[in-house]
Amino acid sequence: MANDYLPKFKPGQAITRTASGTIVAGNMVTVAGAVAGADATTWLGVASRDAVSGQTFGVYADGVQRVVASAAIAVGDRVKCAAAGKVATLTAGSDAYDRLVGIALEAATADGDVIAVKFLR
Repeated sequence: MANDYLPKFKPGQAITRTASGTIVAGNMVTVAGAVAGADATTWLGVASRDAVSGQTFGVYADGVQRVVASAAIAVGDRVKCAAAGKVATLTAGSDAYDRLVGIALEAATADGDVIAVKFLR
């Protein structure tokens, strides 16, 4: 007998998680449903909407996403998680590869700028 297989989530589709704290749309979040902190290695993607503890929310985990910068970032910089669900430039030679989120497709000039990042996980 033949078996069929269907993925739980298709590429480009939001993955659902349950918030384990307060989430703001656009925050980088972890697999556990929390806001990703500085140098997080368990990041999953970017939150699709605001949520409070216990609420379900979507997470976009691939492709090109809009994320919030924590400081200036140049086009082409590799980025990692920063405090408060933001991203910062990954420093070659001192930051471990498992911190890599993606490549900045747009520049940020200051904390709070929203930029496009191609996720690489």
